[in-house]
Amino acid sequence: MKDKYLIYKLSETIKTTSRIDKELFEKYNVKRGLRNADFSGVLVGLTKIADVVGYEKQENGELKAIPGKLLYRGIDVEDLVHGMRSENRLGFEETAFLLLSGYLPSEEELMQFSSSLNTAMPLTQKAKMNILETEGSNMMNVLARTVLEMYNYDEDPESITRENLIRQSIDLIAKFPTIVAYSYHIYRHSKLGRSLHIRHPKEDVSIAENFLFMMKGKDMYTDLEVKILDLALILHADHGGGNNSTFTVRVTSSAETDTYSSIAAGIGSLKGPLHGGANIRVVEMLEHLKANISNWEDVDEIDNYLRRMLNKEVYNKTGLIYGIGHAVYTISDPRAVLLKEMARELAEEKGLQKEFKFLELLEQRAVYNFMQYKGKSINKQVCANVDFYSGFVYNAIGLPKEVYTPLFAMSRIVGWMAHRIEELNFTSKRIIRPAYKNVGEKQDYKPLKER
Repeated sequence: MKDKYLIYKLSETIKTTSRIDKELFEKYNVKRGLRNADFSGVLVGLTKIADVVGYEKQENGELKAIPGKLLYRGIDVEDLVHGMRSENRLGFEETAFLLLSGYLPSEEELMQFSSSLNTAMPLTQKAKMNILETEGSNMMNVLARTVLEMYNYDEDPESITRENLIRQSIDLIAKFPTIVAYSYHIYRHSKLGRSLHIRHPKEDVSIAENFLFMMKGKDMYTDLEVKILDLALILHADHGGGNNSTFTVRVTSSAETDTYSSIAAGIGSLKGPLHGGANIRVVEMLEHLKANISNWEDVDEIDNYLRRMLNKEVYNKTGLIYGIGHAVYTISDPRAVLLKEMARELAEEKGLQKEFKFLELLEQRAVYNFMQYKGKSINKQVCANVDFYSGFVYNAIGLPKEVYTPLFAMSRIVGWMAHRIEELNFTSKRIIRPAYKNVGEKQDYKPLKER
């Protein structure tokens, strides 16, 4: 009881001691969340890896909304995806090579790189046992703990030479799908009382197919499922150096800590519901809307319910419509556009045309109602982000919600390692250390007996 009272007392005190009024941020010109007044990010670094574009500045300094663009090493992701699709092949491995190296591989280089990934996918018996021992209900926590444990298996874990960083990159990219699949099956066995399935990854197949095989088993997935999962991995592979988890990796890398500590930090960031955990919130919201909107084609009924959500009257009463809006993209999120194209095909294959049509209408009405509700209080247009469709895709494929965010990590490990390599190879590198203004009141020390 004493502990509970102490915790309560301290928590009540923190209400005051941790409060910093918004006016102080304005007084000292502090960029909250590293955001400028126009919602653009504060420029804190330089990179050659990826570019995220949602607006352009006019001569008068004002921002003009434009259709979103995502560039990997200067190549438009839309061109990358459509190019691979026109050649009827998968592309995540090629995307990983591009982001790590800076150029598209030749056929021979791609074959060697893919072979290296396949070779590195299996886990040692000891690693499997460690996952079994670190069982948990959240796959992201298991993933982070397993990554930290990988330090002990690395022959040279502390080295930050380019060669060693590339070797570690290949190993991490290859092993993430295996770790996630095994972690889920152990969770399924220990928490849900289901049979335990530990499938050895196949040789000479893509990472996307291997993951579906390890999750679902032989002949339990279609070619289209492999293609759309591969697309999702491509689209989530990187998103510039400013996204929260990648910035976390860059901050920790600037201190020259080991790869496993840095990547574990990135996993911790990505786990947050305001970052990688957002797609789960979208799925849960959509299930609620499907159950509470009787006519999925009635625009008036949909608009009325969305307005009630914005007014914090229904659902979880946060006033949010999950999957709508992005920190950078304005008119469109290119990842959502590309995923939506193939999601329509998947809906037809799975007989989910009605659900998909409802999802499209929700996207349209959510954007409209959000803009109407915010009015002049928001100075930029909003759009559906990639989370709006990724949850639908993963659900249609038959993947459990427990692996949605780990899937994000499976892809983003590519970008994390690319940015870590870049951060450690600057010719004028410096540890990242921003400043904080202290606005606390001065206190005099009092002897213990006088307090």
